[in-house]
Amino acid sequence: MTKSGEKSRNSAIFSFLVTAALLACLIGYQAQSGKKESWQTEAGTEAISDDTVLLGGMPVGIYMETDGVMVLNTEEIEGIDGQEHEPAGHLVKAGDYITGFNNQEIHNKKELLKALENLDDEEVVLTLRRDEEQLDVKIEPVESSPNEYKLGIWVRDNVQGLGTITFLNEKSRFGALGHGIHDADTNVLMNIADGSLYKTSIQSIKKGENGIPGSMEGIIVYNGYNRLGTIDKNTDAGIYGTVDKIDDVFQEQIPIETAAKEEIEIGKATMRCFVDNQIQEYDIEVTDIDTSEKEINKGLVIQVTDEALLEKTGGIIQGMSGSPIIQNGRLIGAVTHVFVQDSTKGYGIFIENMLKEAE
Repeated sequence: MTKSGEKSRNSAIFSFLVTAALLACLIGYQAQSGKKESWQTEAGTEAISDDTVLLGGMPVGIYMETDGVMVLNTEEIEGIDGQEHEPAGHLVKAGDYITGFNNQEIHNKKELLKALENLDDEEVVLTLRRDEEQLDVKIEPVESSPNEYKLGIWVRDNVQGLGTITFLNEKSRFGALGHGIHDADTNVLMNIADGSLYKTSIQSIKKGENGIPGSMEGIIVYNGYNRLGTIDKNTDAGIYGTVDKIDDVFQEQIPIETAAKEEIEIGKATMRCFVDNQIQEYDIEVTDIDTSEKEINKGLVIQVTDEALLEKTGGIIQGMSGSPIIQNGRLIGAVTHVFVQDSTKGYGIFIENMLKEAE
């Protein structure tokens, strides 16, 4: 769970429930290697106009690989000499992306560890991407045991979990979550190289309480058979990409018109989400509208009023982020955050912001 900004003292991004460990390792020889999967696709089509989309509300599994190897932190290492060393201290920062090692391109942890394993110099040059800048830093690896060297850098190269799809547009592009996926350790919006959507099976729901948001937990099998589409954007307004197996994702294809933020009203609305093994709409109230867009994913304030949903979930829970918000028969936005101290309340994003990012 992450917090950002003054308003977020009372709210939290809640949708991206991790279902497998977010792997981070101290760079040395030892690492588990990932595996590539063979992917198969099939296409489905549905006539959708510019102001109409297919309505979402279904949970999906998410897997994304970072664009470069993301730095989480640096730390001291005990060398073979018995002394403490911090080779990357003050040189590498949390949120940097390692993209090169001695002029060799680096795409993931496995490649970085392999390069370090084949080290034949006392000094290495790491190429980093820091914000929009590229820079090279020289580091002296520490020999921590005979013929084993470490850089003293904790890294991550992927993230996985589940969330909710909001819509599919006429170009078969989807929008989901309504907020970006930030690294759990650094709170930095993750730069991704690519990613995939997968089928998921929701196993249980933990009811939320004031101060402790609830959650839904699911199983995701990351293989070609269960792959549904491609993720190519991770933004503060959500994640976006292309659905290949449209009929598998949108089994009930419901076209719905979208509304501009100026057309949204204070008052009754519904949110469409997955509970009790089915997707359905639940009553909510739009209690505030902020068109100033100080935060792109907090334009709406909503409150769950549906007694059935309150009984089952306590309100808004982890896994609901991206759930469509509907008012007067039109899609107006998506759920993005829950108020930690009151799980019946949360924030939503204007659907027009998500539609722009989906282009």
